Amino acid sequence: MAEQTAEQTEIRTTERAGPPGPPLPPEPAKPDSAVIRDALGVGIAVGLSGFAFGVTSAGAGLSLLQTCALSLLVFTGASQFALVGALAAGGNPLTAAAGAFFLGVRNAFYGLRLSSLLGYRAAVKPFAAHWVIDETSAVALAQPGRHSARLGFTVTGLSLYALWNLTTLAGALGAEALGDTDAWGLDAAGPAVFLALLAPMLTTTVERVAAGLAVVLVMVTLPLLPTGVPVLLAALAAPAVLFAEGRRQRAKGTRDAAEGDPA
Repeated sequence: MAEQTAEQTEIRTTERAGPPGPPLPPEPAKPDSAVIRDALGVGIAVGLSGFAFGVTSAGAGLSLLQTCALSLLVFTGASQFALVGALAAGGNPLTAAAGAFFLGVRNAFYGLRLSSLLGYRAAVKPFAAHWVIDETSAVALAQPGRHSARLGFTVTGLSLYALWNLTTLAGALGAEALGDTDAWGLDAAGPAVFLALLAPMLTTTVERVAAGLAVVLVMVTLPLLPTGVPVLLAALAAPAVLFAEGRRQRAKGTRDAAEGDPA
């Protein structure tokens, strides 16, 4: 009796759910050549900005050895720029290092996701962890399978690490040869690179408005407020624009509903 009841329940459940649909097609494999092309594009484009870091670091007063050691051992551009930027502004070295450290913590969260995706053996993970940064994570996560993810991660990491360190050395040597980097305006190299990397990511009107408002806030408050405060104020641009966009969307929805009401 119990078996009959279970069978009837299963039949009724199947009837409600309807017939099973066709099986999903397997995700298409991505050619290795396409993965390598994309990975090299990212690695070369971002790796060249190591020159700007070398110049900025030398301008902040770090020696050639210190500058190259940062790129070899830290290897996360945002944290490196944050560290030398704080030092150049006269900040305490411990405070500057702490700020750079917390900025780089996001890489640990990338590592949690990449660990299961790449599936490296325990002996390989410590070496792979050194290459877990924004760019390698983005390329790996964009791939359809483990093989492509490993290939993209490896090619991006290898090309970016090699080029970043070579251009860091070139930038630091060039800055030493030029002497006073402030006289050449090379202290702006770091921020210019950040803007160049950010610009292609601003694909919507809301993102462009938020970025423009942030620039305006920094330009207006920079001569008036202490070091660091203008940047904190600029961060308020994003929630302010999102709030305004939310109100605009709600008002538009109300108007559309009123126009569609036959009464």
